Amino acid sequence: MAENKLINACKAVVIGGSAGSIEVLLKLLPALSSPLSLVIMIVLHRKNSTDSSLADLLSSRTTIRVQEVEDKDPVVPGTIYLAPADYHLLIEKDEVFSLDDSEKVNYSRPSLDVTFESAADVYGSSLVGILLSGANADGTAGLNLIKARGGVLIAQKPETAQAAFMPQHAIQNAPIDRVLDVEEMAVFINSLSRVN
Repeated sequence: MAENKLINACKAVVIGGSAGSIEVLLKLLPALSSPLSLVIMIVLHRKNSTDSSLADLLSSRTTIRVQEVEDKDPVVPGTIYLAPADYHLLIEKDEVFSLDDSEKVNYSRPSLDVTFESAADVYGSSLVGILLSGANADGTAGLNLIKARGGVLIAQKPETAQAAFMPQHAIQNAPIDRVLDVEEMAVFINSLSRVN
């Protein structure tokens, strides 16, 4: 099964969300096992004025290194990366991050679709895409590309989301492999990391 192959070779997990997602991450990160053998990239719709306190908040909930991305940072396994406010986050073929301040996509910068699609092009079948709580359709197109490249798709159970529209839209419009609550996501990510 394609999903089992991915689980045995997962290099990256990309997580996207909007309204209600920070609360999910504050439950998810403490449940992740350290050290991680893969990289986690988090993209959230954030206010332009947001400072680095979000990275500090997430970092306080886990022993895994949490870092807000700076342009040209290399992608290092075992790290949780956070997209900065007001920049699209891209991953280049040589596994270096790139920040882009071009126009908003889905009314958002960073856009989940932009990062999901970029990660799909780099990681292909060794990528897992996870979509959390949110109130618009950003992320669905990116998930479809992840699946087209052989990756695995996860959506948060809409009934557990503060804003159910985003995961529900993905479930209806993308070939989601698993619909999970926060605890189940943690178990799944830990299983990906453990087999590497």
